[in-house]
Parts: sequence; C-alpha cells; structure tokens
Amino acid sequence: MVDQSRTFAVQPDGKRFDVVGVGLNATDTLILLPKFPAYAGKEPFREEMLSPGGQVASAMVSCARLGLRVKYIGTVGDDLRGEVQLQSLRESGIDISDVYVRQNCPNQTAYILIDEATGERTVLWQRRDCLRLKPEDIRPEMILESRLLHIDGHDTPAVARAAAIARAAGIPVTVDVDTIYHGFEDVLRHVDYLVTSSEFPSRWTNEADPFKALERIQKEFGMRVAAMTLGSQGSLALLDGRFHYSPAFVVNCLDTTGAGDVFHGAFCYGVLAGWDIGRTLTFSNALAALNCTALGARGRLAPADEAWKLIARGERRSHRDYEAYRVEDVPLS
Repeated sequence: MVDQSRTFAVQPDGKRFDVVGVGLNATDTLILLPKFPAYAGKEPFREEMLSPGGQVASAMVSCARLGLRVKYIGTVGDDLRGEVQLQSLRESGIDISDVYVRQNCPNQTAYILIDEATGERTVLWQRRDCLRLKPEDIRPEMILESRLLHIDGHDTPAVARAAAIARAAGIPVTVDVDTIYHGFEDVLRHVDYLVTSSEFPSRWTNEADPFKALERIQKEFGMRVAAMTLGSQGSLALLDGRFHYSPAFVVNCLDTTGAGDVFHGAFCYGVLAGWDIGRTLTFSNALAALNCTALGARGRLAPADEAWKLIARGERRSHRDYEAYRVEDVPLS
C-alpha cells in the first residue's frame, strides 16, 4: 500500500508550526471497572492508572504523531499531574515554550470510570480557576507563526482573542466544542471549521433537528464547515449546502476516552493537507477508532498508515445504522 501519511509538503511560508493549539489539558486517573455499578451501589475496580489527556492537548499530540510541527499553548499546575502532562507533550516533540505553569495550583484533573464490558466511560473532573488562560496571555506572535489554529471554548475570552488574531491574518481556525459557554459567539464568528459534539448544535440553537441546527449555526456565523461527531455512528458535516456523512469503523473498543480529541487532530491534518471533506472525515473516524483499542486519552495514537489500512479493510458501520439518528432525508455523500 502506498504510504499516504505525507500527502502534502510544508510550504516555504516562513511559518514555524503547522498547527498551534490553544485550550485545555488534563491528567486523568483511569479506573477500570468490570461493570458499572448501579446508582448508590458498590463495585470493585480492577485497575487504576495515571494518563495525560485534555481536549486540545491530546489533539496536538495526535497532530505531532502524524508528523506535523506543533505548538501547544495553555496552562498547567505545578503539581505531579502538571509535570506528567508537560512530560507527555515534550516526549511528543511539541513546542511548549508558551505553556504557563501556575504556581501553587493543581493541574486539571479527571477521574474516568471505564466500563470494560463496553469501553464507555463516565468522567468526573475538576479545573481550578487559577488555571484560567487570560486574553492578555495570548500575544499575536504566538498565533501568527502557525498555518492553522485549533481551539476549544473553555477559557472563552482567551480563545476568542486567539481566533480573532488568526482570522485577521488569514489563518484557518478549527474548534472543538461540546458545552455552551457564555460569550462563545465571540469565538464562532472567527471559526472556519466547527466540529462539535452531537448535542451541541441543538443546545446552542434550541432546534431539536440536528441538521437544521447545523444549518442555522453555519448561516449565522458563516463558517466554511459546520460538523459534529456522532460517537459510534461516525461524523456528519455541512459544506456548500450539502451534508456529508461518514460511518464509524468497527474495532474492538476498550476505551472511548480521547476519541473525539484524536478525531480533531486528524481533522486538522486533513485541512492542512487540502483533502475534500469526505476523505477528511473518513481519516478522522479511522484514527479515532484506533485510539479506542487501547486505554487512555492517548492510548493508541496510530500513525497515518495504520488508519489507511483500517480504511482499506472497509469494516464500517452501514448507513442503515444511521437511519435511527437521521430525522429527515438529506443527501449524504
């Protein structure tokens, strides 16, 4: 098979980085359960392990694994969990020169309960206010040295500033969001590629039909692509008035933690490669699926050639599986 992992060359544009990420990181404690307990019940756990994660940080590690030049901008605590996160980023070859270490502040923490029978997880998390990234922490040169900016929505004023800097300079902006944030419209107006959770579009618009909700968001803010991930059902994107659906891949799922983050990293890669939306969604679904075959948010950050092998095998959920989710007949690519 031809190695398709390097289908584009870095242009001699003077940019130091292919992608810069601004947003969350976390250091997780994974707790493996043979089965999830009933409410107010008890269940012995089989194992616990410390694992670095976080939306944007994990997406950036995925980008680095794909061979991109990557920088991460965010905050970490000065505790053991913060050092675990920094060490993971360093080992991935990511530039962390603009990571702020907050003194006397614990790093963002998550306890992730994993049902070994299904691979699904329940997340308990905490992020202290001392970790907040502020708009004044974002200097223009931090953003302008990249070919693409990837953000989340948590520290909304800071990521809005980063997105505005990128938009003014013609740098494409991708965003990962699953929660409603106050003032998030200030971010959305600068976004080129919106990729949300399946719940976000309806929550944002109060429109129950997710197709109409995506259309409304795209019409209001004018982003090029409005998309959402669908978990085990794959992903859906609206581009040029047409919906494009890409089924998920069937794998032996051990843990779904971080699958969405890896999807976003792969999506950034596809945008930089100039791929069409169908190929980008398929590649992103494949890498996300592979990450589910190991434990942890960065359990199996596979190289691109493994994604292409999975794609070649064609073991995907059928469109028929999606019919239960679909609320009206729309053209699917």
